[in-house]
Amino acid sequence: MTQPVIELLQSHRSIRKFTEQPIAESLLRDLISAGQSAATSSNLQGVSVIRVRNPETRKAMAELAGGQTYVQQAAEFLVFCADLHRSGWCCEQSGNTVADGMTEHFIIATVDVALFAQNVVVAAESEGLGICYIGGLRNDPQQVSDLLALPEHVYPVFGLCLGYPDQDPECKPRLPLEAVLMEEHYQPVSKALVAEYDETMRDYYQRRTGGKLDRVWSQEMLALLGKESRPHMRAFLEKKGFRMR
Repeated sequence: MTQPVIELLQSHRSIRKFTEQPIAESLLRDLISAGQSAATSSNLQGVSVIRVRNPETRKAMAELAGGQTYVQQAAEFLVFCADLHRSGWCCEQSGNTVADGMTEHFIIATVDVALFAQNVVVAAESEGLGICYIGGLRNDPQQVSDLLALPEHVYPVFGLCLGYPDQDPECKPRLPLEAVLMEEHYQPVSKALVAEYDETMRDYYQRRTGGKLDRVWSQEMLALLGKESRPHMRAFLEKKGFRMR
């Protein structure tokens, strides 16, 4: 029986252990086709997906992503790229000059990637597959670009592991709905809701690690936003032609 869509979306987990079962070629193509059906601003379709099967390339990417071994172990590893090269080529073929470095074009392509990939993920999970996004490719996007021979105006946004799960982790709790759904205008942060969520996350991590990890969401945000995060990205994007004007 098909799992209801809302229930499927609410049961999402990241999977980091996979069986050796391959994904049928026809299913993989259907998943990518589902991704293509996502909304795309102005019909840009600014996404390219690179399927990485070479074991040496996979190993290199696992290391670049911070030693995430499941990049090597998953049945499939896909790299989702924001792509303005293809659309720019179309402009040049018609004898026109591309308005280079526009921030809006960068945003459109990056949003396209997120929407495309999420369609792929939902389709994959509906077929019993597990997934794990790999943002760690942005640790060294230049090396990733070199490995994939990415041209100007194309950059790797993230990777995606796909395969049949060999684990059954608990869903990670999200913020209370009241913290994100606002009426008419932006609402101030609720200390009570954040405190409630911190305790929910503390309990979750305690269960997940058998009592070894005592951490809350507020601490995670301090670790993320309280220091520089991949400061090399701006220079890299400028080098790739995304000059943000």
